Amino acid sequence: MSGEKIDWYTISRRLHRLYEGKIEVIPKVPAGRQEDYAIWYTPGVAGPARENAEDPEQSFHNTWRWNAIAVVSDGTRVLGLGDIGPEGALPVMEGKALLFKALGGVDAVPLVHRARDPEKFLELLELIEPSFGGINLEDIESPKCFYILDEARRRLEIPVWHDDQQGTATVTLAGLINAAKLTGRRLQEMRIAIIGVGAANVALYRLLRAYGVPAENIVAVDSRGVLHGERPDVEKLRESNPWKYRIAVETDGGWNGLRDGGIAEALEGADAVVAASKPGPGVIKKEWIRRMNRDPIVFAEANPVPEIWPWEAREAGARIVATGRSDFPNQVNNSLAFPPIFRGVLDVRARTITDEMAIAAAEELARYAEERGLREDYIIPTMEEWEVFPRVAAATAAKAVEQGLARLKLSYEEELERATRIIRSTLEKMKALREAGLVAPLPEDVEKAIRGLRGSRG
Repeated sequence: MSGEKIDWYTISRRLHRLYEGKIEVIPKVPAGRQEDYAIWYTPGVAGPARENAEDPEQSFHNTWRWNAIAVVSDGTRVLGLGDIGPEGALPVMEGKALLFKALGGVDAVPLVHRARDPEKFLELLELIEPSFGGINLEDIESPKCFYILDEARRRLEIPVWHDDQQGTATVTLAGLINAAKLTGRRLQEMRIAIIGVGAANVALYRLLRAYGVPAENIVAVDSRGVLHGERPDVEKLRESNPWKYRIAVETDGGWNGLRDGGIAEALEGADAVVAASKPGPGVIKKEWIRRMNRDPIVFAEANPVPEIWPWEAREAGARIVATGRSDFPNQVNNSLAFPPIFRGVLDVRARTITDEMAIAAAEELARYAEERGLREDYIIPTMEEWEVFPRVAAATAAKAVEQGLARLKLSYEEELERATRIIRSTLEKMKALREAGLVAPLPEDVEKAIRGLRGSRG
């Protein structure tokens, strides 16, 4: 890679062009003889086709539907890139599908489209429902994403999840649970400042409330300042963004009863700040961290650059710092949530994914890290600790059964065994393909560049 600037973007561009995609479809049954195709296709396939037509539930037994989801996006709010359209979103959705398979054993299909109108988007989901066992919504602009999620959950009989909302919120909650323990606090009693009131933090607010954090313990800040019930635009929010309106009315300026100010004022006396706003650095300043309570907890989750660099937050007195980046400790990584949660709901054939199921997943993530030994630089598991994924799947499935939302009744132990078997099998298949040379290794100069980046701050 001589002559090129070496960063993750350059490496990724080169490898995407080299491999021409990250996933493929490969048969899972014996095939090759004429007789095999007579079984899997015509004339034999008419048997299961008739069975499915008579009872659509049989499609979960006779096809891949039991394990298949669609990763659906209109490309209007992609990563830190904004509205880059469906073609721009496709590599991201394909990457999501890779993570679903590698970490959850879930077959995921990237599906990007041009249906920007919410009703057309929802119609698309209804039309494709018979092909899938679940829907993962991704990278949709706010507040449209809230309406689409709520309506899709109401209209479809399969689980629908918006990872930018529920995934980020689930992993953030897990990190906050353990950060509270490390600093000798109870999460339900903490004062929490939420910076940015988009998809992730609206969902986090809902989970925090469901977890027992009082509304008056939370202060929220958007691009116009602190949210409260008397802000001049609050009535407009009632119509344009009822999800944000709810936060404004319920928190009403938080513990300080703030009516003016922004991030600096919101951090005054806070125990924790969770920022999911715009990329930094400098969105949150060191002097504002110093206004927080003792042993402050700072989650700066913007990508690709957090709202404040971790070392600056620590220099300002932060006890625990988390970001959305893999090259810093305590990565708030959605990948810890969406693959195992879908593994669990698919295995019990759940009808939906509730906030209580997300909380059960967060508690399992937190419990796993606690068992491994909490440290200031380790409050949540990493993607490489694959044993956590079957546990999260089992916790999610058990909660679905407890709530009466599962078509199949599996216990925690039964789902733990099943999820472990499926995920381990997937990892073994991936390893076997690499060792057999059927998946080409990375070029040596790329490996060298990656080693160099690992030794830097990214």
